[in-house]
Amino acid sequence: MTDTPIDPSVAHGARVRNYWLGGRDNYPVDREVGDTVRELMPQVVEAARGDRLFLRRAVTHLVREEGIRQFLDIGAGLPAAGNTHEVAQAHVPDARVVYVDNDPMVLAHARALLMGTDEGRTRFVGSDLRDTGTVLEAARRTLDLDRPVGLTLLGTMGALGDLDEALGIVRAYMDALAPGSFLAVCDGVLTGAETTADERAPEALRHWRESVAQPYHMRPVKEFGRFFDGFALVEPGIVSVTRWRPEPVEVGEVRDIPQYCGLARKV
Repeated sequence: MTDTPIDPSVAHGARVRNYWLGGRDNYPVDREVGDTVRELMPQVVEAARGDRLFLRRAVTHLVREEGIRQFLDIGAGLPAAGNTHEVAQAHVPDARVVYVDNDPMVLAHARALLMGTDEGRTRFVGSDLRDTGTVLEAARRTLDLDRPVGLTLLGTMGALGDLDEALGIVRAYMDALAPGSFLAVCDGVLTGAETTADERAPEALRHWRESVAQPYHMRPVKEFGRFFDGFALVEPGIVSVTRWRPEPVEVGEVRDIPQYCGLARKV
């Protein structure tokens, strides 16, 4: 994530994603890039939607099955249907949620739209995820870090090109959270199928790098799995978002897409 000024003439990752999700918070340049990438790699829209589905399923599981009542959502992105606080507070109105992002456009939208219940608390922190001390200090004003927290990093860690740096950041956050806390991560991955099943996928990734202000790095599945080292994975483990506790489908079969996720507990 980078602290990028709002520039409607340059495509922005959060706005392109908003376009794929059917939102209106985007500009023509975002839609142009979104259409080109989608034409080259049609699964990208399914991946963006799968990210939101995983968010809903993971948060629901944490609230209903694990008793989690507070969440730290880092890399929140532009508000869309089914935000963390909406999912959590639909089950437990007194749930507390802290969103973190350092993008000024995201900040402006979030402050206007991310309103929680009267019983719960919803707060937005404008900070870079790399500044773990500042983020945690701000989170403590709303969350009790001596009790379990659900940490979500969805579509976020791909913004960091250095794997060791990314792993260190996740570890710093989890080290600060109480035992019984959970880590949810979701990002695009390289499975090998994108170069054999669809030869246009590498071109789509190149177009993104050349056109969008925010970089994004897809990692091999094995590297993605390292985010959960030392934690207890919740079934079904590290899988494509389509296979993380899917809802029954009436027609067709669940198929893998290169957007992987996992949920794990700090013991």
